[in-house]
Amino acid sequence: MAAPSANVLSIRGRRSNPTSENTMNKTKLTPFATTLVLSAISAVYGQDAKPVATVENASAPQWLQDTFDGKIPEALAKGKFNLNARLRYEYADAQDTSPSHAPTIRARFGFTSAPVYGFQGMLEGETIQAIGDRDNYGLPGGVSGPGKTIVADPVLTQLNQAWLSYSNWKTTLKGGRQRIKLDNDRFIGNVGWRQNEQTYDAVYLQSKYVDDLTFNYGYLWEVNRIFGDVLPPAATRDFTSDSHIINVSYTGLPFGKLTGYSYILAFENSGGNSTATYGANFSGSQPVGAEGAVKLGYWLEYAHQTGHRNQTTPGFDADYYKIEGSGTAKGFTLGGGYEVLGSDGGAKGFGTPLATLHAHNGWADAFLATPATGLTDAYAFAGTKLPGDVPVKVVYHKFDADFGGGDHGYELDFVASKALGKHWKATAKYAWLDGKAPVTVDTQKLWLEIEFNF
Repeated sequence: MAAPSANVLSIRGRRSNPTSENTMNKTKLTPFATTLVLSAISAVYGQDAKPVATVENASAPQWLQDTFDGKIPEALAKGKFNLNARLRYEYADAQDTSPSHAPTIRARFGFTSAPVYGFQGMLEGETIQAIGDRDNYGLPGGVSGPGKTIVADPVLTQLNQAWLSYSNWKTTLKGGRQRIKLDNDRFIGNVGWRQNEQTYDAVYLQSKYVDDLTFNYGYLWEVNRIFGDVLPPAATRDFTSDSHIINVSYTGLPFGKLTGYSYILAFENSGGNSTATYGANFSGSQPVGAEGAVKLGYWLEYAHQTGHRNQTTPGFDADYYKIEGSGTAKGFTLGGGYEVLGSDGGAKGFGTPLATLHAHNGWADAFLATPATGLTDAYAFAGTKLPGDVPVKVVYHKFDADFGGGDHGYELDFVASKALGKHWKATAKYAWLDGKAPVTVDTQKLWLEIEFNF
């Protein structure tokens, strides 16, 4: 009997099957053939299988990579730093207090990104410091300089602006701490004259989607006032707000701009300033005379104000009027106006608590709050540019009560400035008030300052 073949021996241990054995002998797979068979099977059964994830396949979407690796770094690289420094000396002397000498310096430093898909952000901090003894000038509550005339520039370091905006369709929506200025700052402003400006924690929408029409809406939940919320008197504190401001202007008219507004102010911690104001103004300028040699300017405005929400004067109701005209020719400007902040029968005067008040009713700041009997301000001004490119302006005010005919005195103001290159500006400013008790007192104020902007 012949010995079993090697192939048969290799499969013993399993049930013997002559047919299978013969087949195995005939179809023995070499290593090369085995490789071909496995490759074919993989090709057939792997056609619909998903590939094993690679590092590239598992990475973030391309738009996300482009945003974080490209757009955001590009927006930071193309962003803009801003630096402002203002060194100021203020002398203030009111008849019922002793003089103040207030050398102070303000520094602001911020960064605004370039837009990314319409989004843009801004951060800005500021510090205000007194030079020398703080008791050289007075602050509310006797914080410094007890018995001295108030100079509204407290020492502080704080976040001045921090906002994020989105712009599209000629519309910008901005949220966070921001600067808001409307019209001539008579109702909504930033009090830019003081070292610490007024800012707003707000959502603010501005749209110019319709040609010649600008729509502004803001919801204010906090008003960060000029004293920085660091002084003890309640009257200096920031306003906790639930306020709405609407301002719509149209520039498609042939002779000027027409603006309508509604300012619904509610302050949790200042009910006397909670009011609803509705008004409109028309302003513009036109050349007249031969070849437009004279440029006429004009401003007309009316507003009505009532108490709102927690207003402390029941049934409060008052009106506001302003008319102003000016003419400019050969580098000289002459003008005048008449402004009335009305009174509700002597109980309370028309108020503008969010205004840049220093710009209105005299630079001596005698009327930071409207007297209960209201205020009328008849004023005239003249301006020109002196040799050496030095603009100068002189303003005269006559103040009276709107209700009861009281005399609040008169004031003379003077300002001169000089640009020193591209980034520097020097300013000298003086205010002299001949006051009339009990509403005003004799007051003198002088400012000397130099400012750097970049």
